[in-house]
Amino acid sequence: MSKKKEDKHVPVVNKESLAFFENYINNPSPTGFEWEGQRLWLDYIKPFTDDHFVDNYGTAVAVINPKAAYKVVIEAHADEISWFVNYITKDGLIYVIRNGGSDHQIAPSKRVNIHTEKGIVKAVFGWPAIHTRSGEKEEAPTLKNIFLDCGCTTKEEIEALGIHVGCVITYEDEFMVLNDRYYVGRALDNRAGGFMIAEVARLLKENKKKLPFGLYIVNSVQEEIGLRGAEMIAHRIKPNVAIITDVTHDTQTPMINKITQGDLACGKGPVVSYAPAVQTNLNKLLIKTAEKSNIPFQRQASSRSTGTDTDAFAYSNEGVVSALISLPLRYMHTTVEMIHKEDVDNVIRLIYESLLNIKVDHDFRSIK
Repeated sequence: MSKKKEDKHVPVVNKESLAFFENYINNPSPTGFEWEGQRLWLDYIKPFTDDHFVDNYGTAVAVINPKAAYKVVIEAHADEISWFVNYITKDGLIYVIRNGGSDHQIAPSKRVNIHTEKGIVKAVFGWPAIHTRSGEKEEAPTLKNIFLDCGCTTKEEIEALGIHVGCVITYEDEFMVLNDRYYVGRALDNRAGGFMIAEVARLLKENKKKLPFGLYIVNSVQEEIGLRGAEMIAHRIKPNVAIITDVTHDTQTPMINKITQGDLACGKGPVVSYAPAVQTNLNKLLIKTAEKSNIPFQRQASSRSTGTDTDAFAYSNEGVVSALISLPLRYMHTTVEMIHKEDVDNVIRLIYESLLNIKVDHDFRSIK
């Protein structure tokens, strides 16, 4: 008997959407300051949807069938980790605090953009030369010793540039494609998700699919500091169902323990999560959809919470039927986050096909 031929991967992302993705990743969208990224996202998704709105803190929502009573959300978060100016020394150096889970260990020697009312000011995270670091034990980077140098020698000179305590700081690293296999850049966590849900809207429009319910495509703000944007918008939309997409850890690289972190890999498909917030029957629908559509997928378990916007939606409005589809990612919260091109296509496909399997007034309860 001949061996079954493996299904050939069919790309979903096209040349035009990839150009948007690159532009979207390169644009800074720090937590609490997501507006410019949200404008780009809305401009891209508007032709595929019927309506849109933005809430007071910047969560952007595009809607298909806005008058429908039964509401389904597909959601990602728009914000990226960053830094705040916290203290300016008399000698013209800047100390910082986190805005989200920024990693102090990767900061030394990084180039950054300081966002001011006068525009971008360039700076670098300075670090003592190896020649000057002496002693039995080297001092590691911490929040107490990393600092920014923007070429000034006094506090007054810093302030003249428009820099003040509270200015937000982002890394300047940009998008690239690695080995024609991986997308690499900062803020793939989770603007990759915003891109993928927009692509779902594109496919629905291009394939002329008519959904029997209202579809709310949600790009939330402030996930990185506690799921806050999702918390706000869930109460406004009051959805019946929510499918969330975010990133999760590829665990194939050194220094990651599969016993505690699970066995997940870039290139092996979307990750379906098991957690208290994940509604069992919606999760089963995702898995059956993947199997029927020949979409490769992986499984992940979370102990108490998913740590994603899934939790905010699930526990809102007396309980919203929620599930999580994750995108495997290497080097989270660095400037070289890495995702596999085929995984991006397959997350898009899985969300798209799952939507086509949700019925109007779909009741996901196990006991009725």
